[in-house]
Amino acid sequence: MANKRKKKSWWKTIKFKYRLTVVNENTLEEVLSLSVSKLNGLSVLLSFIGVLILLTALLMIYTPLRNYLPGYMSNELRAQIVENSLLTDSLERAVERQNRYIQNVQDVLAGKMTTDSVLKVDSLTEMKVDELMTATVREREFADQYEKDERYNLTNYAQQHVNADGMVFFRPVRGMISKRFDKQEAHYGVDIAANPNESVLATLDGAVIWTTFTPQMGYVVAVQHKKDWVSIYKNCETLLKMEGETVKAGEVIALVGGKEKSGPHLHFELWHKGQAQNPETYIVF
Repeated sequence: MANKRKKKSWWKTIKFKYRLTVVNENTLEEVLSLSVSKLNGLSVLLSFIGVLILLTALLMIYTPLRNYLPGYMSNELRAQIVENSLLTDSLERAVERQNRYIQNVQDVLAGKMTTDSVLKVDSLTEMKVDELMTATVREREFADQYEKDERYNLTNYAQQHVNADGMVFFRPVRGMISKRFDKQEAHYGVDIAANPNESVLATLDGAVIWTTFTPQMGYVVAVQHKKDWVSIYKNCETLLKMEGETVKAGEVIALVGGKEKSGPHLHFELWHKGQAQNPETYIVF
């Protein structure tokens, strides 16, 4: 009974109304009169706080102030960052191309290059790449000796495959094929499931001709090889080689990455004279 009386007493107290009157000091005339209770005051205070929170939330959602919140980044800002990265990469490649053009012109003026291909910057660049990839006498002697020593090594044969042109293709990464080559589905390579940050190896000697980043494929690197072969490595987490650098067969050029849904894997493509080739024809995975 005592608890009920206390509750009723508390409820009566909070609902008890006080009369607030404003009186003119000179005429003693009542100007304004309000009946206010503690409950009314508390309701007004809570309503004011709620409106203030709502206005603050709307201000953060619909104005650029939201970008200053810790850990927040809008989709537009992410897209802008990716676009700026791609533009920066394109600008770097344009500057590199311009530098090659200037170097080619200097070579022509110095008599190091014939004038019939001055206007063909790409052809001059390919000639320079071929020169960089030309094997020295010492390299050829080492390759011949290596072939003699490893001719009957079945373990190495299981990891490499020699095609009709006598070229040895290294397996780009250790793992299992999760998706095979299929031209009809526009899948111009093989997906190799591998451990995160697994080393990606160059399949042949060559020179890096292209590197980029896309939200869909991650870091991508393309390597030009002899006899019009090009290998492409997609879904990389990190690139260890830059454009213009030469690489050796079996040398680490990147690390495996991949999206969370598809898991860590490497998408590997082989192209010959502009035609996509099935990597399983040349490499034993």
